[in-house]
Amino acid sequence: MSKNENHEFKNIKYILTSTMRTKLIISIYEKEKNLEELRNELKKPSATILHGLKELENLNFVKKINKNYSLTSNGYLLAVNMLKLIENWYSINKNEIFWNRHDLKCIPKDLLKKLYQLKNSYCINSTNDDLSKALTTYIELLGESKNLKIILPIFSEIHIENLLNLVEKGIINNLSLITREEIIESINEHPKFKEILNLNNVKVTTLNLPINIFLTCSDEFISLTLFFKDGHYDDSQLLIDRSEEGATWGKSLFEYYLGKEDDKEKMIVE
Repeated sequence: MSKNENHEFKNIKYILTSTMRTKLIISIYEKEKNLEELRNELKKPSATILHGLKELENLNFVKKINKNYSLTSNGYLLAVNMLKLIENWYSINKNEIFWNRHDLKCIPKDLLKKLYQLKNSYCINSTNDDLSKALTTYIELLGESKNLKIILPIFSEIHIENLLNLVEKGIINNLSLITREEIIESINEHPKFKEILNLNNVKVTTLNLPINIFLTCSDEFISLTLFFKDGHYDDSQLLIDRSEEGATWGKSLFEYYLGKEDDKEKMIVE
């Protein structure tokens, strides 16, 4: 860490280790406020609030114009990143077991920094009483979908047959599939399944690299299942998000892997 980065780290730490300073930054981020508004909102005496405001003014995060307090440009940037940090932390803690038990190396760092976009996600967990709960839920979700983007890391007769049936019945209009070359080979070995690769509304991208992520993006939801840290696929936990932010995160992850095909083509040309 450079000298400047270390200085900024100390400033951020100084803010986050104080509930009052943190609340003041977030409150003023929403709109500029006077002392009375801050006192009524934070339920703290004027002396406590004024002390916190003075500390933030000394760091050039807050400025006072007439009787109102607002954020400086530095304060505004700090607030934006603080809120992302808080939302990230909330999102991680909300589904703590899911994130802790799985291998996350398959998710690019830029998207791990944006887990706040999955703050509305929730987990479906299979149980001893219902071992197929996650799978059943996933299949039900596909029945709601018209357009699908899927990263398929495993060969599964259940999944492939279900996708084929949904496409043939016209429930799914378009299917974009990213998978590994050996999975395509396995599909081709099954006369029952291989026709899915030749359907006009099915686009298949093959990658010759490990894909330890099962992602599905539709107009209605995204879902995610991952691998354990020992390399085995876990079908017992399904992460689902139906929000617009979640859709953005999922599509970004899909595009990231789709770009791996472009990288492969560039290498061939060169």
